[in-house]
Amino acid sequence: QVQLVESGGGLVQAGGSLRLSCAASGNFLSIYDMSWHRQAPGERRELVATITSADMTNYRDSVKGRFTISRDNAKNTVYLQMNSLKPEDTNVYFCNAKIRFSSGPSIFSYWGQGAQVTVSS
Repeated sequence: QVQLVESGGGLVQAGGSLRLSCAASGNFLSIYDMSWHRQAPGERRELVATITSADMTNYRDSVKGRFTISRDNAKNTVYLQMNSLKPEDTNVYFCNAKIRFSSGPSIFSYWGQGAQVTVSS
């Protein structure tokens, strides 16, 4: 059983900052890519940022220069530092982890429960 538990969401004024955390727990062999996604009501979930096990990162254009994804492999945790927040960043943010359980080739995808981020103008 794997759980991804998110924390750090909340309400902030435009221009402010928030930091999201997502900790993975359970009995698994290793974690590969970790990522953050966001979804507004009635909209499709969109990828915000990705970080590989080698710490290579990628961001959607609208958050480049404002958001930073990082991970602490010892804690099985991924972070999203969000600066210069804008009202259009208001969404529910979900973390995702690609996890391997054994020496075989199969990798499974797990999601966090979601964290509400609200940016007021």
